Amino acid sequence: MNITIKARQGGFTLVEIAIVLVIIGLLLVGVLQGQEMIENGKVKKLVADMKGVSAAYYAYQDRYQAIPGDDATASTRFTGADNGGGNGTITGLFDATAAPAAAAESNNFWQHTRMAGLLSGVATAAAALPQANNFGGVIGVQSHVTAAGGTTYGMTGNVVCASQVPWRTAASIDAQLDDGVSGTGKVRSGATNATPATAAAAAAVYGPAVPATAALEAGLHTICMKL
Repeated sequence: MNITIKARQGGFTLVEIAIVLVIIGLLLVGVLQGQEMIENGKVKKLVADMKGVSAAYYAYQDRYQAIPGDDATASTRFTGADNGGGNGTITGLFDATAAPAAAAESNNFWQHTRMAGLLSGVATAAAALPQANNFGGVIGVQSHVTAAGGTTYGMTGNVVCASQVPWRTAASIDAQLDDGVSGTGKVRSGATNATPATAAAAAAVYGPAVPATAALEAGLHTICMKL
């Protein structure tokens, strides 16, 4: 008697393939949502940091009747502090890194606010560096710059700035804090991160009239907010 045994063919059924595809799709959605949450968290952190600098600026002014960094009598308040000019402006660029004794007032801002206990970080007669931000740049203050008529992206007076900010993040921050347009209002950005915060207003960085492009989205910017 001959017995024929047929080998069962291997492979997945359509139902099994569908289940695998659904699982893969769910995993991709989870990854994308996770990335979005991380990005949103970084945006909120930078906004909070800029607002924190603003709060320290006004708290110092309220407590000592002087502007931090520009305080002409800081040495009488804090041991080792360097005095400012007392003219109401913060000289120097926001990302200054020189030791306070040789630095402009934009660097001494950190010395004064930290010695006053309003901001955290190292503050001595030899070191008071700008605060790092979570995009690899720094946060700092400035006002009386020498280029472009002494303005910061078209804004006069004291400002807080953050460097190395991605395009989407800069646009999001501007939309949260101001009008969402790079060249107007109290929050403005430079055309590229390489542009120092001494240029005129940059109207074509982001905003309702500026469509997203690969080149724009790849850009890094310095974003500044008026104090």
